[in-house]
Amino acid sequence: SFAYFTIKDRLPQILTRVIDTLHRHKNEFFEEHGEKGIEAEKRAISFLSKLRNELQTDKPVTPLEDELPDAALWNQYLDYQRNLSNGNGEPSWFQSPWLYVECYMYRRIHAALAQNPPIDNFDVFKEGKAQNFFESQEAVIALCTYFQELLKNIKDLDEKQLQEELFNLLQVSLWGNKCDLSFSAGEDSSQKSSPLQSLENMIPYILVNDMEKLWSLLVNARKRNTEKSNVRVDIILDNAGFELVSDLVLADFLLSSKLADEVHFHGKSIPWYVSDTTKHDFNWTIKQLQSANHMWMSRCGINWEGNLKKGVWVYHDHMFWTLPHDFSSMAEVAPDLYADLQQSNLLLFKGDLNYRKLTGDRKWEYTVPFHQALNKFHPAPLCSLRTLKSDTQVGLKPGQGEQIQASEPEWMVSGKYGVVQFDAAL
Repeated sequence: SFAYFTIKDRLPQILTRVIDTLHRHKNEFFEEHGEKGIEAEKRAISFLSKLRNELQTDKPVTPLEDELPDAALWNQYLDYQRNLSNGNGEPSWFQSPWLYVECYMYRRIHAALAQNPPIDNFDVFKEGKAQNFFESQEAVIALCTYFQELLKNIKDLDEKQLQEELFNLLQVSLWGNKCDLSFSAGEDSSQKSSPLQSLENMIPYILVNDMEKLWSLLVNARKRNTEKSNVRVDIILDNAGFELVSDLVLADFLLSSKLADEVHFHGKSIPWYVSDTTKHDFNWTIKQLQSANHMWMSRCGINWEGNLKKGVWVYHDHMFWTLPHDFSSMAEVAPDLYADLQQSNLLLFKGDLNYRKLTGDRKWEYTVPFHQALNKFHPAPLCSLRTLKSDTQVGLKPGQGEQIQASEPEWMVSGKYGVVQFDAAL
């Protein structure tokens, strides 16, 4: 399965890159922290080399030994996996659910640094994320320019035109999800050209297209909206770099078109899956745009900084997003987060990992309804914007999956197909 190749090839490659990154920063650690920095770097590398060896030799998964706030939850989850195996040996790297061991690897990478001050705040993936942003510069400029031009006459657009613009920006945000560094094991995956030019040609690759449902939900929420209640949209972010910019443009459009009054962003509290957005990445991206020597880029950055200051944009991170649990256990494991999401009118889940966690990462029949696969996770109406990079997919029409499979055996993992898949809350 694709899971097997991920564990066998991609994850060791990612670990090797992380070790290499620490090696390359040795002098910087020395300049900043002296001998202590070098010692910490050596300890972190030996921790990561041991981790890589455990993975490649299919050793049992071991409990976390650090004192970080989520360690107890991780260790409880390991017990849960042990119980699932019904005494068929310990859960090990190749004998466990893919979602679990993949998340576990990133958590162990975090521990390797967190347990080794003074380099405990070093993000081993930061360079790759920055590089992805700079290499996507042309696409970022094209998108910011398009958007600033759109804003000039947004007041004059009729409903049909507004709907068309929403659909354009939803698609840019969907295909922006192709730029995923964990998927390419850290190889360059930047967006080189303007994403807006090819949207028309990409429509046939959207296997489930519920954009109309999103539109009616937002329009109806706006009509029902009284002075007291704001229309709130939440975006559960995926990758930094170009994808994040496309999400920020979408969020700005929702406010500027009055389809939403506030947008809440949810990022990761630790470096995760190579290119996932952390608070630092979020703020850094807005700063980069602000200081860009391109008029429309800097205009976007300045406006977005303003949105954060005014409180119409809010950034959150919660430990739950970097746990191995799928979302059906959120109400139990993170009731505070679940209650917060219930305040939203619409949740937009970006990317493949969020889709795997929404659907429990199971090998579903393609035609199983999305609602069923969510397994009672319904804090609010939700929609997944996802390009397919793993072999789980639900909610297709009878025969649809089989038909593509016949001509493109790799369709579920190539990143060529996408879904805009909606589920109204109960």
